[in-house]
Amino acid sequence: MTKFTLSAFADEASPVFDLQLEALKRNGIPLVEVRGVDGKGILSLTDEELDTVCAKLAAANIGVSAVGSPIGKISILDDFAPHFEQFKRAVEIAKRFGTTRIRMFSFYMPQGEDPEHYFDEVVSRVSQMVDYAKANGVDCCHENEKGIYGDTLARVQKLHAAVPGLRCVFDPANYIQCGDDPAVNFEALAPIIDYMHIKDALSADGTVVPAGEGDGSVPAILKALYETDKPYILTLEPHLFDFSGLQNLQDEALSHKRVYHTSDEAFDTAASALQHILNSL
Repeated sequence: MTKFTLSAFADEASPVFDLQLEALKRNGIPLVEVRGVDGKGILSLTDEELDTVCAKLAAANIGVSAVGSPIGKISILDDFAPHFEQFKRAVEIAKRFGTTRIRMFSFYMPQGEDPEHYFDEVVSRVSQMVDYAKANGVDCCHENEKGIYGDTLARVQKLHAAVPGLRCVFDPANYIQCGDDPAVNFEALAPIIDYMHIKDALSADGTVVPAGEGDGSVPAILKALYETDKPYILTLEPHLFDFSGLQNLQDEALSHKRVYHTSDEAFDTAASALQHILNSL
């Protein structure tokens, strides 16, 4: 049977790194996808700050599943050279944390234009990053995000076919918000999925809900993964609370079905929902 290993974007519990570690520990989550630390984006940390983070991770016995970078979250029309320098920093940070994964994206498309007009440039940029990362023992893990080139099934498939070394991150809620059916997409992408973001949503309006309460087919997808012989990392990404730094991660405001009084409460609710699904497998 598959062995799932849990990770999380713990900055959704608190911007304070010490409190992130506490949230992971109380929910029995052994890994973190590092994205925000003490109010700073992961790529903005100095070497000294990274040393402190590494020491705290070691003391808490928490590992790093991936660097939750914002790489690729710029317009395809923006200058790539300075962004590639940021990417190199992400690679160094991944190596420092002892992880082989960098979460990244495939560039925002100009509104009102056909994304296919920019396919060659997307492939060029992503290929450069994949090649540089692999030369340094690191993998680029592409997340399907609304508004980037690789946001729908057809374009995700086309991108991965063009850049075989690119890893696939599967996010059900993001597909819902693009009008896709995650169950259909999972069946098509299952052979290349590297790991999964646990985030669910309602197809009617894109409202984000705890895993299993939406239309993301999360229980069925996890059951299918469970029945394989491959180990998977499941990274909890609740998006149930307007956590600190969200405005820097996406342009749209979150829509929620329920009200949570604190980010900790929302994070714990999301973790509990995932554990409920896993316990039923």
